[in-house]
Amino acid sequence: MTDQNPKTLIVVTGPTAVGKTSLSIELAQFFNAEILSADSRQFYKELNIGVARPDEEELSAVKHHFIAHLSVHDYYNVSKYEVEALDRLQHLFSTYNYAIMTGGSGMYIDAVCKGIADLPDADPQLREELNLQLKEEGIEFLRAQLKLLDPDYYQQVDLANPIRIIRALEVILETGKPYSYFRDNTYKKRPFHIIKLALQLERNILNERINLRVDEMFEKGLLSEAESLLPYQKLTALNTVGYKELFDYFNQKISFDQAKEDIKTHTRRYAKRQMTWYRKDPDIVWFNPSEKVKIIQYIEQQRRHEL
Repeated sequence: MTDQNPKTLIVVTGPTAVGKTSLSIELAQFFNAEILSADSRQFYKELNIGVARPDEEELSAVKHHFIAHLSVHDYYNVSKYEVEALDRLQHLFSTYNYAIMTGGSGMYIDAVCKGIADLPDADPQLREELNLQLKEEGIEFLRAQLKLLDPDYYQQVDLANPIRIIRALEVILETGKPYSYFRDNTYKKRPFHIIKLALQLERNILNERINLRVDEMFEKGLLSEAESLLPYQKLTALNTVGYKELFDYFNQKISFDQAKEDIKTHTRRYAKRQMTWYRKDPDIVWFNPSEKVKIIQYIEQQRRHEL
């Protein structure tokens, strides 16, 4: 990789249902690139409809990486993804000048673009204590601790995900520093140029798209897909919007109509948290999904700037 011919990673992110997949495919075709998924739930081969995995036509249009390459039974984390994605990029850049990374998992994108901290391993006793607190006091108790100890990360984390909350508390209690400190002080220089862009729509339009997508998921067979995964409902990979609500339905905790409505509500909330995350990144430039010509011009302008 030389300054005369810099390799460029184009990151396409944004909230769920905004149109990342179709734009990424168009960009990949225009710039002669392959696509790396940064959607942490599309990694799992058992999850398809509920995670809006690209369909066969989309996957055949451009070569994709990190889609359906794991099982929900596999242990995987953002550190492994950082190593594997960087290795894949090195391989791709030996042939191509561009690569596209797309997805809505901000932590995974950050890991590739700027690295993640070498966090301490979990202390088994501390983790056991926190899990006991979760069982006896409930997730609200852990949320309150996190809000007190690290209000910045509290604003970013998925508050419905006890695993993420417990991990943050482990790091805080072991190191005496906020979890956000490690996330904000980990920048590693990468041997390629990075262009970050994110897609956005007016909230009411995005919410309509989310609601429509959920309806389409049920038409495609989401109920059957979730039912086939019911025996594995306790696995971390299945603590996912679109599945956990249907598990509650199968377990007779809520009605089918309530489960469907909860999926829409929780997806809209997730999209809002995604936007909060991305807006803190000063390197991201925002576009409407319809501005394809403008997006290509911006990428080419940034590329020329590097030459």
